[in-house]
Amino acid sequence: MPEIVNQAIDPDSASAPTTVLPGTQIEPRPAPVKTRWGVLRHRHFRNVWFGALASNIGGWMEGIGVQWVMAVETARPEWRDAGLPSAPVMMGYLAAAQLGPTLLLGILGGLTADRVNRRTLLLVTQFAMMLIAAGLAAASYFGFATPLVLLGLSLLQGITLAFNTPAWQVLTPRLVPRHELTEAIALNGLQFNLARVLGPALGGILMAAYGPTVLFVVNTLSFVGVLAAIRTTPDAPAPPRTGETAWRQATDALSFVFHERGPRAVFLAMLIFAALAAPLMRMLPLFAKDVYLPSDPVYALVLRFMAPDVAGEFIFGLLLAVLGAGAVVGAVMVRRIPPWYPKHHFIPLSIFLSGLAITTFSPVHSLAAALPLLFFAGIFWLWAFNSSFAAMQLLVSDAMRGRVMAVCNTAVFGAMPLGAVIAGAIGDLLAPRIGPTAGMQAGVGILGAALTIAGIVMLTWRTPEVDGLQPGDPGYERRPGFFLGVTAATHRQRPPGPAASEAPGDRPA
Repeated sequence: MPEIVNQAIDPDSASAPTTVLPGTQIEPRPAPVKTRWGVLRHRHFRNVWFGALASNIGGWMEGIGVQWVMAVETARPEWRDAGLPSAPVMMGYLAAAQLGPTLLLGILGGLTADRVNRRTLLLVTQFAMMLIAAGLAAASYFGFATPLVLLGLSLLQGITLAFNTPAWQVLTPRLVPRHELTEAIALNGLQFNLARVLGPALGGILMAAYGPTVLFVVNTLSFVGVLAAIRTTPDAPAPPRTGETAWRQATDALSFVFHERGPRAVFLAMLIFAALAAPLMRMLPLFAKDVYLPSDPVYALVLRFMAPDVAGEFIFGLLLAVLGAGAVVGAVMVRRIPPWYPKHHFIPLSIFLSGLAITTFSPVHSLAAALPLLFFAGIFWLWAFNSSFAAMQLLVSDAMRGRVMAVCNTAVFGAMPLGAVIAGAIGDLLAPRIGPTAGMQAGVGILGAALTIAGIVMLTWRTPEVDGLQPGDPGYERRPGFFLGVTAATHRQRPPGPAASEAPGDRPA
């Protein structure tokens, strides 16, 4: 699975840096070339796009298999009787194993991406992930895919991801011209979320029919296409050395993220969203297995076509597919956002709406009602995550991109398992009073409510520097107000300025 988050990056930034510092003016970009194939007419981008689609489908299939096996194994009486951690807590540990290594190694991964041949690094990490996927398939086939084995293999994958993600993030700039950046971003987002629809849907069907092993085998084979596609891309030597030490390069990246108002605001939005929204994804296997009842009309419809003992697997895949379908629709809808609506309004609005959808979804016991709520959560999830990452990429130069994005990856991938662990701990705390299932739902809902409040705060006190605006620029306005943040009324008539060239009408999905 080559991508975890689809970030698009500035393709010509080696000659035209995009770092936005005080006084910098962003020049308007040429309109994208209109052809039948659009940005897919670039052969290398097209090959990687289709290869990544296949690999991401396999990755999502593996993901639902691992989470389902973990949920089933930790629900066994012998596991509970041994006094081992509960299923919600183990789901949090699984997230920590998969994403936690980036918290420790993410900056090292970014430094590596800025100091070695980037194509070679990506080939090595993708091949390593294929071997780990093969190990998971073997463990499942031979019957030793225990929770501890799943955690161990997930930890190895997490370590590899710490180096794979920054290498992947600097791939797109080599494949498309600068003025077609937005087209590439939107198409990458569409590809990733199409995989999030197809992978869980196919995975749920295959797992119900043949068990989880087949999902792990499919994912192993799916790496072949993306490895072949990456191998054919132009070589990517490391950027020229500046003589700076690794420590100095890392501190420069940290200084950029934390000392510049715009990057700092985007970073905090990423961090908050990752910590408070991620538990929804991690707890979906438990929702599928324990929350929804066979008396529900949608559940009853599923039972007409499959046995009760495998219906849960299919419903888990259905939940993830609906979340992904919402993200696909979100990728299309974001193009309809008015061009005058700026990113420093759009990002907090997306966070607010995501929190509202998650909070509303968490207590629902009807599958028929939960599916549309999850669909809307998918729309806003796509808006919040991808627009935040794209905003950061448009604020940073290519020479520092690997390190800066590694800082963001470190925070985001570190916050995701932390949020899942916190949600699991809340569920355990409330379980003696309201039951384990209701406690798990409450853990997800409480963090969703906190995300809603965070979105309200961000919409009320906004940061125009997210769009590259500085005091005195047209459209620079810091007057507090929630409804002013939602409507962005002061931006409707503003003339073209620094932020107009990258307005959310161009915003990536």
